[in-house]
Amino acid sequence: MEQFKFKRWLVSQAELSEGLLSILALGESVDEARGAWVLVRVFGEPVGWIKFPFDRQPAGPSDLRRLIPTDVSSRILLRLGEAGIPTPDGIPLDGWSTIGPPGFVTRQERVKSSGPTVTAVICTRDHPEGLQRCLQSLQSQDYPRLSIMVVDNAPTTNLTALAVEASDGPHTVSYVLEPKPGLSRARNRSIREVDSEIIAWIDDDEIADHGWAVELAGAFQDSEDVCAVCGIMLPGELDTPAQIWFEQYGGHNKGRGFDPEVFSPATAAVQHPLFPLPPFGTGGNMAMRTAAVGMFGEFDPALGAGTRSMGGEDTRAITDLLLAGGTVRYQPTAVTWHFHRRDLPSLERQLYGYGVGLAAFYASVVMDRPRLALQLVKLAPNAWREYSKPNGARLSGLDETFPAELLKAQRRGMIVGAVEYFLARLECRRDGN
Repeated sequence: MEQFKFKRWLVSQAELSEGLLSILALGESVDEARGAWVLVRVFGEPVGWIKFPFDRQPAGPSDLRRLIPTDVSSRILLRLGEAGIPTPDGIPLDGWSTIGPPGFVTRQERVKSSGPTVTAVICTRDHPEGLQRCLQSLQSQDYPRLSIMVVDNAPTTNLTALAVEASDGPHTVSYVLEPKPGLSRARNRSIREVDSEIIAWIDDDEIADHGWAVELAGAFQDSEDVCAVCGIMLPGELDTPAQIWFEQYGGHNKGRGFDPEVFSPATAAVQHPLFPLPPFGTGGNMAMRTAAVGMFGEFDPALGAGTRSMGGEDTRAITDLLLAGGTVRYQPTAVTWHFHRRDLPSLERQLYGYGVGLAAFYASVVMDRPRLALQLVKLAPNAWREYSKPNGARLSGLDETFPAELLKAQRRGMIVGAVEYFLARLECRRDGN
């Protein structure tokens, strides 16, 4: 597909209790879109994606039902069974209703009445427009024990402070200035400042789904041994080729999907803490018990955006939690919507940064825990397979339009990542942290 022939994809949502016709109606007035990526919900609960092109639009609900992926159909049927709705012919076409409130709704109401206190933290630097959009989504959260904190990281203007001052809604917003640049330093500052039971991070290029806070809080309330919870990050728009390519590459959740997962020392044989593919979670949708933060000390100031390492601080923190015996939960009902880079040069820089950050993450592990070097050597063949083979976890799903320079950019980053981390670490020492 040549770029001049590109047509955007509509990103939308549909509540299936209203019937499958609500999805078919999406294409009736969107001539400029190639098709739709639809997040489907069952009584409010997100259960998966349906993707269909408008130029091959199903003739009716029965045809659309056949387009629903098998895993999504299974989740839908499971939720309907739990609600006591008969499905002798598969997913009902005309919608459905229940006698009492569905289990998902009942659970959310319980969490709202007795869940833990949560502080949503936005670490930002000179992105006032994205920050305003993110703040608005947080002010729309229906969770009574939520507060908001904005950490302004080495700003060059006062626009962030003005955005915080203008934020209006039911949840209090606090402003914290962290003068030293670097995402890890901003995260560490937020940890020192919060007084809630849970600290949850979201980036300024995201918005929170309306049930984000309550779903994070519920995941902690349901399992007292959980130290960290990571939600799912979905595309907020697919308007450009670069945004589609990022999703082909895997977005932020490749291999995870909409099935909850729990990671702990007991699961190390299935997925080793030093092998974050599929990812355990992503820092843009990540929450921790403040009481458990000490298990990993602090975010490594030589990792993360704003340093030569360009990333890896979230992966290192989750890995350290797991190595310390902690439990991490992947909770796909805690949804954020991420606005990907819109042009190819920006995406190329991003994937280069991912490569640098990955190699820097491993360099940081070896420098701090040399005894783990042998385990990394044993994991190397798996990493090579997943990152280099066409059917590997990272490369599967790429089509013929995916630019080869993007993969080359990430590999260039991986080559220099260890050196960049070493230099970043020296800079931190010179700066006193």
